[in-house]
Amino acid sequence: MGLLECCEGLFGTSNLYQVLGVEKEASEAEIRRGYYKVSLQVHPDRVPDNEQATEKFQVLGKVYAILSDKEQRAVYDEQGIVDEESDTLRQDRSWDEYWRLLFPKITVDDIKAFEAKYKGSEEEASDVRKSYMDHKGNMDRIMVSVLCCTYEEEPRIREIIEKAIAAGELPTFDAFTNEPEKKKAARKRQANREKREAEKMTKDMGLVDDEDSLKALIQKRQKSHEQETDSFLADLEAKYCKKGGKGRAGKKGKK
Repeated sequence: MGLLECCEGLFGTSNLYQVLGVEKEASEAEIRRGYYKVSLQVHPDRVPDNEQATEKFQVLGKVYAILSDKEQRAVYDEQGIVDEESDTLRQDRSWDEYWRLLFPKITVDDIKAFEAKYKGSEEEASDVRKSYMDHKGNMDRIMVSVLCCTYEEEPRIREIIEKAIAAGELPTFDAFTNEPEKKKAARKRQANREKREAEKMTKDMGLVDDEDSLKALIQKRQKSHEQETDSFLADLEAKYCKKGGKGRAGKKGKK
């Protein structure tokens, strides 16, 4: 199955720009950022042992490799096709390694600094509004997709959405305005369960400070992986990663 067919089957569209959530006129930086944000949702470190997520991650890498290559992007823009035989799309490529080359890891201190700047900003509000539209008011999905968002901050997230609705910036979705109390309670139970599990791991490992507690949570989320990675930290790299991050965009496709 070709790349465009895979995109149609996995993402509901064969438009490579739509797959990454960007416009056709998007700059290289916007395409990179789009790839980052979408791929984080299905990265193997974040969604382990999920075949469809892994397949989506691999396809996203191919999509980015095409759109980040000026020549191949031009061919796609003009003819709507991709060179399936190009080195860029070769089957033996490790898309996880490709991702790691593009996006270097950040530290816990970086996260703290980012959170302080991001929370309450217009960028956060914009992301919340977009998530509301993407998920049609489903708060379960909104709370998962918005960066740096914990259950305790749900009232603040709701307020951002309600203000936007009142201002006519967002439509009303029944899933949001008439969310059942049972669903809210289930979300609270899930958040409390995750918090208890993280606290137990912190205690069991003899960790004491906030940074070590965060590391404990990261390790718990990655218990099925042997390789030391930071999937939780990666949730913030889409916003924080420096534009100067080095990595290859892939080799040129064959003509």
